Amino acid sequence: MELRQLRHFLALAEECHFGRAAARLHVAQPALSQLVKQLERELGVSLFNRSTRHVELTEAGHHLVGHARALVAEEERALAHMRELATGHAGRVSVGFIGTATYDVLPRVARTVRARLPRITLELRGETLTPQLVEGLRSGAFDLAVLRGAVDAEDISTLPLRSEPLVAVLPAHHRLAGRRSVPLADLAEEPFVIHPSQHRSSMYDLVLAACRRAGFEPAQVLEVGETATLVVLVAAGHGVALVPASVQSLHVEGVTYVPLTGGESVDLLLARRTRRDPAAVDQVAAVVVDCAGG
Repeated sequence: MELRQLRHFLALAEECHFGRAAARLHVAQPALSQLVKQLERELGVSLFNRSTRHVELTEAGHHLVGHARALVAEEERALAHMRELATGHAGRVSVGFIGTATYDVLPRVARTVRARLPRITLELRGETLTPQLVEGLRSGAFDLAVLRGAVDAEDISTLPLRSEPLVAVLPAHHRLAGRRSVPLADLAEEPFVIHPSQHRSSMYDLVLAACRRAGFEPAQVLEVGETATLVVLVAAGHGVALVPASVQSLHVEGVTYVPLTGGESVDLLLARRTRRDPAAVDQVAAVVVDCAGG
């Protein structure tokens, strides 16, 4: 029993007329008659009572209608799903985000993919350090990664998403908290809360490089792995911090975000494997570009 036979059977069952069914199917009437007879022989039952003026379903025919419609509908769903996969409108895509992109880019991407590409299943992981994101791309744990800092690897390509200014994170009671902006050099005597060192976080080197350009090295550094924890520790009075401006979307009681005088900035990048990926990855990558720029 083939799906083509079932589609022809359903047309005749719905029309109850060989001529109309044949015209609907764009086949010759004798060919339709032969196909139905072949199906009846295969099933071992009569599906239609035929007369010179009338065609009607037998009891067995009525039973087959439900099964035939379910099978044809399943075939149509399968074909539609394959088309969606081929065009990138269905599939599974995993995206990792550096901590400082977790609070603005990640939720935008989640909302936009749900609205534009509802058949794509997203796996999102935030608060991940750049080395882990790069390794995740190589291992296949991530299809895309939103990160900071250069990636020196032939098997990974990057696309600039945006450049954003660094801002100071100060305890709300800090002497400089009420300023409209603050020179980074004014924080030279402060302890710093900072992302991890030893090549575990791109932000560590970026922040220290900014401090050096301002003429100092932080005398006291407290390293933490997550951006949210960093901001909470500033609120608790353990020091000050520098973060990209987008982290201001993380609202924590007891801190103030103050722009830096002098224009220090950091870049946000989209990283992916250089080999060809499924079309769904391209679709989500386009969403990330839109969301990071907006």
